[in-house]
Amino acid sequence: MGSEDFDTGVAHPARRYDYWLGGKDNFAADRASGDAVEAQFPTIRVSVRENRWFLHRAVAFAARHERLRQFLDIGTGIPTSPNTHQIAQQADPAARIAYADNDPIVLAHARALLTGTPEGRTVYLDADLREPGEILRHPELLRTIDLSQPVALMLVAVLHFLGDDENPRAVVDTLVDALVPGSLVIASHATLEHLPADQAEAIIRADGRAHPRSGAALAALFDRPDLRPVDAVKSVSRWWPDDAPQPRPTVEDTACNGLVARVVRNTR
Repeated sequence: MGSEDFDTGVAHPARRYDYWLGGKDNFAADRASGDAVEAQFPTIRVSVRENRWFLHRAVAFAARHERLRQFLDIGTGIPTSPNTHQIAQQADPAARIAYADNDPIVLAHARALLTGTPEGRTVYLDADLREPGEILRHPELLRTIDLSQPVALMLVAVLHFLGDDENPRAVVDTLVDALVPGSLVIASHATLEHLPADQAEAIIRADGRAHPRSGAALAALFDRPDLRPVDAVKSVSRWWPDDAPQPRPTVEDTACNGLVARVVRNTR
């Protein structure tokens, strides 16, 4: 997202996510917020693990199947191994990765831990998803990523922190407009469409920051003539299921959809 004051008394999405994953880089406010959401959605830890495994499989797909060597990961969160650069550089040590997020704790950990291979390059941008143009013009990004060549753009579990009034479609359009054919877009997004209405409402009240959207609404954010879906939008637990830990959780327990699309030549 973007730069914010460092206030440990206010829950932050990246630190709360770390708490749900079993990490230690979180504070009382993050744990209290996480517990409030978990009280209404008991499988939240299943959901965040499935989202993380979706990221792993999607990066492996991009690096091994699509042979992409550049990754722009926006909303990376507190580093949890393996990260995007580790998976990408396992496929090719020369892969180049730019991460972007906002929390000072994320920044400190990223700069200490997100060290890639000598052959490649790994950088962290203190940047704001709400200002995609600033991300694309960031000097560190331009020293790392060649936008004239294909890139894997990753928006994993971050778009649901943009409300409709923040025009997430315009954010997506600005980022995708910068991608050349052969690029890949990878996104995941919280959804409550499979849950009872009263439970969904209770989760939204407990969370206070996220804006879950249906699979159809996620697909609509990326509905462009120059994007061709690899597959239909579906639960992150259903992407490459044979490569995922078994047994697979239900879509209700996961409550998170994934999207993978290729950038093709615009035919408009």
